Amino acid sequence: MSAQDVALFVAFTVLPSLLVAFVAAFLVRRLAPRYGLVDRPNNRKVHQNTTPLGGGLAIWFGVVLPFAIGQLALLLLQQESLAERIPIPDLVRPHLEGIRSQTGSLWLMLAAGTILMIVGLLDDLRELNWRLRLLIQFGVAAACVFFFGWKATAFIGIPILTGLLSVFWIVALINSFNMLDNMDGLSGGVATIAAGGLAILMLLSKDPETRQPQLFVAGLLLVIVGALLGFLFHNRPPARIFMGDAGSYFVGFCIALATLLATYAGYRSEGKHSVLAPMLVMAVPFYDMLSVLWIRWREGRSLSLIHISEP
Repeated sequence: MSAQDVALFVAFTVLPSLLVAFVAAFLVRRLAPRYGLVDRPNNRKVHQNTTPLGGGLAIWFGVVLPFAIGQLALLLLQQESLAERIPIPDLVRPHLEGIRSQTGSLWLMLAAGTILMIVGLLDDLRELNWRLRLLIQFGVAAACVFFFGWKATAFIGIPILTGLLSVFWIVALINSFNMLDNMDGLSGGVATIAAGGLAILMLLSKDPETRQPQLFVAGLLLVIVGALLGFLFHNRPPARIFMGDAGSYFVGFCIALATLLATYAGYRSEGKHSVLAPMLVMAVPFYDMLSVLWIRWREGRSLSLIHISEP
């Protein structure tokens, strides 16, 4: 891909989701107080004003709606009479068949992410038991790994071990972004940087087997980046809306799945250490999660993964 193709690809993936999430966040800010979806100050929280939750809904909408429109466009292009009238960019035309082949996996992934978003939304509204939340997270992660085959690229000769590590990776990332969500713009900002960095890696470093850019994973990550940027306009200090568990669960899950779907090295590759790339990119949220757990354990407090509201 030329530099111009990369720029167009980034624009086509980031801008639609950014605009959708930006507008959706305005709507959620207005409607959230009506349904009790707010974060009220108390002695455990630093922020002084009652603030709408539900930013995760805007992020989710910013991801799902552009993909739904893209799916509709693909269906229209399958009709020859319409396909002849619709101008297709030269960048997209060679990849149409590949895009069609991936749509099933995409919607399964978004469905799983939607389940977690709803769990997070219910937790924002009613504070679900942490054991129930973890059980659902592990259940969704296990289904993705063992039923759909989305697992880590690792050079381990024990498939069940690779699968279990993949499940824990997904759950750990979900909760690391959740626990990082304790300051205005922090979790969303770190997620934007992490997803953007991984997307650049997917575009610039070719798949070791096919020798082609990994457009599916890069596109997914860039759509997430756009949705996060649209949300961050409202979440920048002083935040006018918080991401909530709905957002951190959905974002953490999607980024985790994207890292598992990517290929970093082949069995014949010399640089097999490339499989460590996701660990390097996710170093900040993992460090934050582990440090919080360590502090809670040292102080004799519960290690339950409790969301700490933003200031």
